Amino acid sequence: MQPNVHAKPGVSLREGLLAAALTGVLAFAYPAFGADFALSGNDNHTTVVDGKPRGLANPKPDNVSVIDLGQYPPRLLGTVEVPYSDIGPPTAIAVAPDGSFAIVSSSTRADAASPDGAVPDNRVSVLDLTVSPPKVIQQVQAGMGATTVRISPDGHLVLVANRNDGTLSIFTLAERHLTPAGTFSLGNPKSIPQGLVISKDGKTALVSRAGDHIVSLIHINGTTLSLDPRPITTGVTPDTMDIDATGRFVVVTNVGRGDGDVDTISLIDLSLSPPRTVDTVAVPSGPESAKFSPNGKYIAVSSINGSIKSPGNPFYHEHGILTIFALEHPPANALTTAGRMLRRVAQVPLGGWAQGIAFSRDGHIILGQNFREHSLAVFRFSNGQLERGPDLPMPGGPAAFATPWP
Repeated sequence: MQPNVHAKPGVSLREGLLAAALTGVLAFAYPAFGADFALSGNDNHTTVVDGKPRGLANPKPDNVSVIDLGQYPPRLLGTVEVPYSDIGPPTAIAVAPDGSFAIVSSSTRADAASPDGAVPDNRVSVLDLTVSPPKVIQQVQAGMGATTVRISPDGHLVLVANRNDGTLSIFTLAERHLTPAGTFSLGNPKSIPQGLVISKDGKTALVSRAGDHIVSLIHINGTTLSLDPRPITTGVTPDTMDIDATGRFVVVTNVGRGDGDVDTISLIDLSLSPPRTVDTVAVPSGPESAKFSPNGKYIAVSSINGSIKSPGNPFYHEHGILTIFALEHPPANALTTAGRMLRRVAQVPLGGWAQGIAFSRDGHIILGQNFREHSLAVFRFSNGQLERGPDLPMPGGPAAFATPWP
């Protein structure tokens, strides 16, 4: 059962939850600073036919949901209509560190005149989270196929990866308002920029380029970007990226050809000069998301594992897979010069068409998005061990996560 959405404006998350505890009825409230919540982007205009994404006719509106992670099991607090698309990495939402606003991109939209039922989109929406219910307070245009959104650590710069244009859109950010500040070309219109992270000092960014199979290092000087001449090699079709809380390590999923072979994730060490890949390990086919735990000791990876293919396909599997890796120092007698190595510690089933992953602020809850079932898989997590809880239904196909913490 979904909660009633009847909160008064200005009610904080903690006040709303306290009212719910006292009255037995959830007074719907949106996040405030310090609250433990996640945003889920939910796509209602996309489906899969024979392993290929297709647009739906007469779809329900796409939306973003607020998930309360301050209790177990987590619960859905409410949903607001926002343009959103699952096409691209599950990193098409960014939340301000104080939880006051979010930025949401949309890479495709439904179009009945298109042979595929969908066409590229370029809308980027700013969502006010200080009011109840949240509302879209601004909408701007990025490049076509606008996907991953990142806010710089100082809160003044926003970058958006435009997968159809081979570019990054640059915006300045002030008082929850975006101002276009230019477009940066990666030098190849077919580079398909997908994943994106910004370093802790705000001076560099990394961009995964699925079209030409490299990761680019971008130097940042205000709103001026420049391409480092040395590409970083991770694997075939680099995709989703995440950076740990210290700003030292970046994880990249390498989704390969999407045809049943085992794929990989790679670990990049930004503390080295030049930054470089220090480890690459195998994961099930189609690693859609990789996410550091808040303490940086673990990486959670969701893999589609053939679950969007037709049942008669030899690579079809009923379920996606969640894999947990520990970041460890190499043993004393190891021949590697890498500063960290990845070791698999746990693996469990997810639903079909597995998408994004979110950790609670303390790292003890993991959410995994099941697009096919329109639900979230819920796990308790401690010392590398996973315990499955009840799935949480969602109002659309969940395909992107964001929290106010790394």
